[in-house]
Amino acid sequence: MKLPAHVLFRKDLSLILWKLRGILDEATVNEIVAFTEAVEKRSRKPLNRFYDLSALDAVDLNFDFVFHVALGRRLSAAPRPAVKSAFYVTSPDSTHYVKLHAMLTDYSPLHVALFTDRAAAAKWLGVPLEALS
Repeated sequence: MKLPAHVLFRKDLSLILWKLRGILDEATVNEIVAFTEAVEKRSRKPLNRFYDLSALDAVDLNFDFVFHVALGRRLSAAPRPAVKSAFYVTSPDSTHYVKLHAMLTDYSPLHVALFTDRAAAAKWLGVPLEALS
């Protein structure tokens, strides 16, 4: 499977790292979801995720879209083991939508948390800080 340009897969850590750039829009989120679901189907082992949103120029999403994506992810994750998704946020817009996603996926196998500190995200994910750089 070909990795998208802004993705790093750390098999040794069971971790997918997304280093997003530019504008976070519906097309980008759809790419993330499609890739994630394809990886989940192929992997025998749960894979945690780290999303670095610090280099985004803008967020072009809306409540309706995030709501539908989060509910879809809840349904697709239901039969699978729990995974952690850590979001590193630095802007009010990215914080807003990550909080919404976290709220909508609460009490599901998707454990979503947002961080303003990489070290805290690394600790929560159980990986070395250097792995998130």
